[in-house]
Amino acid sequence: MLRSISLAIAGALTAASVAGFAAHAQDAASGTAGTDDPIKTRQTIMESFGASAKVGGGMIKGEIPYNPAVGQLVLATLDAGAHTFGHYFPEGSDTGDTEASPKIWQDMEGFHAKIGDLQEATAAAVKAKPQDLDAFKATFGKVAKNCKSCHEDYRVEKD
Repeated sequence: MLRSISLAIAGALTAASVAGFAAHAQDAASGTAGTDDPIKTRQTIMESFGASAKVGGGMIKGEIPYNPAVGQLVLATLDAGAHTFGHYFPEGSDTGDTEASPKIWQDMEGFHAKIGDLQEATAAAVKAKPQDLDAFKATFGKVAKNCKSCHEDYRVEKD
């Protein structure tokens, strides 16, 4: 039973990851990375972040049994997104259906510094390969802290 739950969670997380990065791969292959619809692309990447956070948080809260392979998939998904996300904030993508704060374009250097912090945290988390729940809590917590920090500074909550 535990194995089937873990496999179902891993499958759902993988599906979210694939969806999140498919647009990036398609744009990169065509040589138009980020030019098709950067808002939609970054929203899709953020959806994969959300799916990962939901699974990671569920394991931390005890709602989902901890599984090292699933934990590693959560961290790998966050790491892939962290290393992709920043490419989708070109000039002119600050308006429309977006929760991105105008502050991003006013402080692009600071925004990219936050992304750099997130990339460091996710890379370290993946490298740590947490094998038990306590180790996962520590690594996931550092990543979540970076996510929260960026959201506080560079996200506008929509009604």
